[in-house]
Amino acid sequence: MNSNRKKEANLMYMILGGVFIALLVTCNLIFQKFIVWNPFGLYEFKISAGLLPYPITFLVTDIISEIYGQRKANHVVLAGLISTIVVMLLVALAQYMPAMANSPVSDSLFTKVFGLTVPAVTASMAAYLIAQFIDIKLFHFWKKLTKGKHLWLRNNFSTLFSQLFDTTIVIALLCFFESLEWSNFLVYFSGAFLFKVIFAIIDTPFFYAAVIFFRKRYGLTETTDLSEL
Repeated sequence: MNSNRKKEANLMYMILGGVFIALLVTCNLIFQKFIVWNPFGLYEFKISAGLLPYPITFLVTDIISEIYGQRKANHVVLAGLISTIVVMLLVALAQYMPAMANSPVSDSLFTKVFGLTVPAVTASMAAYLIAQFIDIKLFHFWKKLTKGKHLWLRNNFSTLFSQLFDTTIVIALLCFFESLEWSNFLVYFSGAFLFKVIFAIIDTPFFYAAVIFFRKRYGLTETTDLSEL
């Protein structure tokens, strides 16, 4: 690969990392709004708006894992954690500082929309780290086992298993901290996990399209990646 293509590949890695971080931060900023979604009248999802961008983060890390390797995918996950902590600290600082008398957004309104709680932050960060590292680890396990074949298998199996852990951990911690009720654990779990499963299946064609594009662009095969860049 010539130097221009290497620069382009590094730029694409930064762009994918930026998209991942943007999605992750958005999850934590909009999670307090709960929505109802009833696709084709088949099932009524009652979920946090923070779930909307979350499945896409796994699509992005799967693309990075496939094209750039496990180490660089882990780097993006760590960058996402640091970025989220920085954003949360800044939100907490803004929440602490008093609003002006003529501020369009009052202290109470700001706290209601952006207010951060220890249980929510703890559950979110714990679930995020465990789920993303499981996803990346399983992705490369399936890739090695299938010798680079069957993209759909590693994309879906790694995501589904990691989402199972993610959903269980975040809801269990929220119940433990009494932000949610244990009696409704299965209700919260089933709705959130089913939503993630559906989107894991939906994103498969997008994963194939991205992998095919990058492989052709950078001359990769089923068993090679850009981990040495």
